[in-house]
Amino acid sequence: MAEVVVRAIEARDVDAVVAMVYELAVHEEMPEHCHLEPEQLHRALFGERPALFGLVAEHDGQVDGYALYFLNFSTWDGVHGIYVEDLYIRPTLRGRGVGRQMWSHLARTAVERGYTRLECVTLHENTLGMDVHLKLGARPLTDWQVLRWDGTALHDLAGTSPSG
Repeated sequence: MAEVVVRAIEARDVDAVVAMVYELAVHEEMPEHCHLEPEQLHRALFGERPALFGLVAEHDGQVDGYALYFLNFSTWDGVHGIYVEDLYIRPTLRGRGVGRQMWSHLARTAVERGYTRLECVTLHENTLGMDVHLKLGARPLTDWQVLRWDGTALHDLAGTSPSG
């Protein structure tokens, strides 16, 4: 197998990453919830004040994996951490250490920048992903519960209507 190169995402990678985001949505059996457009991802990654960052796994000149992440902040540690929103590898590259390579790259980025955390959320049904994360040394935070306001609940809390 040719070498897989993990590198920072570039503008030329956006269309491939968006396609994989949709592949991930299908894999997670939620394609109806995926609405990402290439322009949105490009703006988030490369706009005037980007708040999203990314890596890609490139194999034989093709992007076959990605990780999208942003910074969080620990008020107790007083420094940032990395929160990985998605890490996806196409089936053709799975089981070849590419996930480890990408997680290691993210961990090095955190350590080099003085961050104290590297975090992600995994669906309960994603037992393969959970197994990989645990093998790489992640520990589940069972004492924390993820909470989300979205849709009507978000607008209710904001005191706005969903149409504007």
